[in-house]
Amino acid sequence: MAACSPEVAVETSLYLPVKRFLEGLGYTVKGEIGPCDLVGLRESDPSVVVIGELKMSFNLELILQGVDRLSLGDEIWLAAQLSARGKGRESDPRYRNLCRRLGFGLLGVSKSGDVAVLVSPAAPTPRKDPRRRSRLVDEHKRRQGDPAMGGGTRKPIMTAYRQQALACAAAMAAEPKRPRDLKPSCPDAQKILHRNVYGWFERSGRGVYALTEAGRGALAAWHAQVPASPEAAELAA
Repeated sequence: MAACSPEVAVETSLYLPVKRFLEGLGYTVKGEIGPCDLVGLRESDPSVVVIGELKMSFNLELILQGVDRLSLGDEIWLAAQLSARGKGRESDPRYRNLCRRLGFGLLGVSKSGDVAVLVSPAAPTPRKDPRRRSRLVDEHKRRQGDPAMGGGTRKPIMTAYRQQALACAAAMAAEPKRPRDLKPSCPDAQKILHRNVYGWFERSGRGVYALTEAGRGALAAWHAQVPASPEAAELAA
């Protein structure tokens, strides 16, 4: 696996401070949801979707990413690391005014992890792409926990689909199974085994599936995030 670039490493380091900030506003935040670095939802008001984008510095690319997210979210926050001497774009009134006109919130993150609100976001924007927005919300709700740090781009992301596929693989580690046997740990087992997106499964008999070598390799590689089961624990030992 390729090593992360310095920029990606910094973006990932911004994730937890920004996540804590949004959690303080009452949102449940998860990283790397669809094309977004982070997405936040409120259980009390799931109709509002908050999106955050992270960058190493306040630049035009950060604003362009925010523009791309306007059709997906109601509230867009852009976050970057504050410059050491306070002479970065964050101090340029034109940059702040542009964010304000676009309705974006702007966050500055210090090297110690403190978060400052530089610009507050405008009122929620009208929804323009309900289908993509619905997929984003569905992924946030179905994904268990928050296994992906926002801002990372190099390694595979632990999506809700991958979590269910790993649950199937863990249950099949000791012996082949039928889809109905897997439903308690994986409600979409039939679909996942049939599509076999990752090449982890193969038919071993009529209506029976077994793990491939690729599937066993995936269990070993992702063992820290595989749902607890005797089979998975034995394989990872």
